[in-house]
Amino acid sequence: MDFSYLYSRQHKYYMTGATRPYEFRIDALKKLKTALQTWETRISQALFLDLHKHPTEAYMSEIGIVIEEISFHEKHLKRWMKNKFVPTPLTQFKSTCFISPEPYGSVLIASPWNYPVHLCLVPLVGAISAGNCAVLKPSAQTKETSKIIAEMIADTFAPDYITVAECSRKDADILFDQPWDYIFFTGSADAAQKILTTAAKYLTPVSTELGGKSPAIVDMSADIKLAAKRIAFGKVLNAGQTCVAPDYLFIHKSVKNKFIREYSNALNGFFPDDNHDDMVHIVNKRHYERVKGLLSDAGNIEIGGGFDDRINFIEPTLITGINPTDRIMNEEVFGPILPVMTYTNINTVIEYITSQPKPLALYLFTKNRNVEKKILSKCSFGGGCVNDVIMHIATSYMPFGGIGLSGHGSYHGKKSFETFSHFRSIMRKANWIDLPMRYMPYKKLNDKIIKFFMR
Repeated sequence: MDFSYLYSRQHKYYMTGATRPYEFRIDALKKLKTALQTWETRISQALFLDLHKHPTEAYMSEIGIVIEEISFHEKHLKRWMKNKFVPTPLTQFKSTCFISPEPYGSVLIASPWNYPVHLCLVPLVGAISAGNCAVLKPSAQTKETSKIIAEMIADTFAPDYITVAECSRKDADILFDQPWDYIFFTGSADAAQKILTTAAKYLTPVSTELGGKSPAIVDMSADIKLAAKRIAFGKVLNAGQTCVAPDYLFIHKSVKNKFIREYSNALNGFFPDDNHDDMVHIVNKRHYERVKGLLSDAGNIEIGGGFDDRINFIEPTLITGINPTDRIMNEEVFGPILPVMTYTNINTVIEYITSQPKPLALYLFTKNRNVEKKILSKCSFGGGCVNDVIMHIATSYMPFGGIGLSGHGSYHGKKSFETFSHFRSIMRKANWIDLPMRYMPYKKLNDKIIKFFMR
């Protein structure tokens, strides 16, 4: 694929102004929603082939989230597009000031393999709403899903408006090395650094949605049964291959044993008779071997520990006796393994978390508002939940994004529209009056007038 031509074609179409009107944008959103509904079965089948993802999980965590996001944009887009009038200082009398959103132009959206539909198409919704043209670069590691996305997009939109670039990692370097007006990247920090370096050649703005080690904290006041069930869900959803999955657990020593029992009970409820047919598999052999290697690295396996090399399956596992220096505490797990450390003083937890790179998410289980206030005031993280996991990303009313090494920028709902928009500040000045004090030659009287108003 000639990526230079791809960019030029998109840029040429964008410059016609066709994508700017509200009617065009809302029509494109409706087309995307209809396409998802029409292609739902084929998308679900592709997700099963790539990840062994159950149709219910495919809809809940992939297809349905995109449809819900589209519906939110359909409802609010007209208001978001309007100019926002703001006050004008007296020194600029007589004038009207307003902030006007405009599209960036041609944007590149690169998405990963773990949620290949969700993380590709939710950013696209924002790009469409903001009036951009878009090129999608799905992951090569989920080939069936990427193929279906490419077919669906080609069947729905003209290629000079929205298209899919299926390419290898090597070819992707050439794809990124184009003068895009905006790049939206979801993936690893290592890849993000490379992309940011390339984008710097063109001073292209970039949003990076990355990952990291997201902690869960369970204190002695928490509802232990519910905490165990919700954390277990967060680790088995997509087999833990979720950027905001709880990566490790800090639990108060006094409730550790009860938590382990309830965690086991929760898993037995999810998978009766140890039947894990509904659970996602690890995406490929390389990732499988890495996650499997964490099972024997350190600690004591309290729950699970099983695996199946034939299908890249790892059983939901809980490991205790973990130390901060262990390998499992120094790389993102990205699998269904939960390392557990105990504490007796919440300040110990805060000291550890704040000594690490800022995580994408943090989860706190407590009924103690003082503990909640202390954690939220001391710990910096992208987003999170109190008494739940992951669900903070499942709403279009709040932005989602990271901080520091876990990412830069955010999206979802209105924030997606804002991310893919440039906001112009415009002052419309009256012609019937022209205040003289700003002009040369400067005079002492003018100084007094200027200082009177500019204070």
